[in-house]
Amino acid sequence: MYHFFVPQENIYDSQVVITGGDVNHIKNVLRMKPGEKFVANDGEGASYCCAIREFSGDRVIADIEKGQLENTELPVRLVLFQGLPKADKMELIIQKAVELGAAEIVPVEMTRCVVKLDEKKKKSKLIRWQSIAESAAKQSGRTVVPEVRNVMSFNDALKYSETLDMLLVPYECADSVKKLREKIDLLKGGMSAGIFIGPEGGYDEKEIEKAKDCGGEIVSLGKRILRTETAAITALSICMFNIEANL
Repeated sequence: MYHFFVPQENIYDSQVVITGGDVNHIKNVLRMKPGEKFVANDGEGASYCCAIREFSGDRVIADIEKGQLENTELPVRLVLFQGLPKADKMELIIQKAVELGAAEIVPVEMTRCVVKLDEKKKKSKLIRWQSIAESAAKQSGRTVVPEVRNVMSFNDALKYSETLDMLLVPYECADSVKKLREKIDLLKGGMSAGIFIGPEGGYDEKEIEKAKDCGGEIVSLGKRILRTETAAITALSICMFNIEANL
């Protein structure tokens, strides 16, 4: 079933009104007809099963058939701190991070990042990345659209991570995967955790020391060296599985 995000002010007791770009997508791309069903999410965690009643100019009017569907959000707020990768890898990482339940994605400038973005490029990239996050949220049935934050320096990202309950730092020189599982098992509903992933060139040793000083838990994702995009997906997958298995 298709999912669309609808502002709360467009959701009434028994009716949903869709406006904006989704109208064209529904009418001309998906070619949906009156009577067809979809899920409307208000972006704050509430979702409704709806059936199209009619197309009225630049609006789609639908009736709410069932309110407050099952919440698909993780009980633990996961924040992915991703070292800026080359080319379009960030787009893939954002897409998969949203599918796997990340609540936020923070692009981070690190010492060994090959990519250097000026302020103009940062703004245009952010618009593109947020659009990808929204599309991935619709596709995966999320009830909220995760936020892609402005690009941060490594130090600023560490400072932001201090607001979270736990900071996990996967590192190729860490010893055992057991520590990662042990730390995830400590996470309970309502808690938050950050996951730092280095860029293609890996972490600088000074960055690892700074992360430790900020309470970062240095953990392993296994015996093999993973690409940055694989590491992000792997870390989030492990967290998602264990968090939901512990419910």
